[in-house]
Amino acid sequence: MMITVKYFASLREEVGRASDILELSGPLSVLDVWKQATGQSALMNNVLIALNQEYCEEDTVISDGDEVAFFPPVTGG
Repeated sequence: MMITVKYFASLREEVGRASDILELSGPLSVLDVWKQATGQSALMNNVLIALNQEYCEEDTVISDGDEVAFFPPVTGG
């Protein structure tokens, strides 16, 4: 299956790119996508994840053609 992965703000800087297009097989969760795309074993605390522009949990299963986006924790004042 082909999916698009997007990284925002400090996560983009950490992984060194804004996006990836990956060919994966599986059933896979969005956490599995993070691991395969970045080589990191876990997400940082409080990272927000969106699947097809809707927030989701780490264990949400992806499908062919999905877009997964990772956002760092949001702060403000």
